[in-house]
Amino acid sequence: MCLALPAKIVAIHSPTQATIDLGGIKKDISIELVPDVKLNDYVVVHVGYAIGLIEPEEAERTLQLFGELGQIEGAQT
Repeated sequence: MCLALPAKIVAIHSPTQATIDLGGIKKDISIELVPDVKLNDYVVVHVGYAIGLIEPEEAERTLQLFGELGQIEGAQT
């Protein structure tokens, strides 16, 4: 199974590299596949690559759902 997560662009270092923030975790990723990305945009990230842009509202809803799933998972263990 593959999983891609929405994350916010918090720094752009070059036309091909940026830093994302995902729940307080910062990670450098490639933005080569999303050339129009700008600071504070939300992107969908898969294995270190931004693979598309996502609307901020949709990103927040998705992250909230992942958080709820994590709480459910934690309650069941």
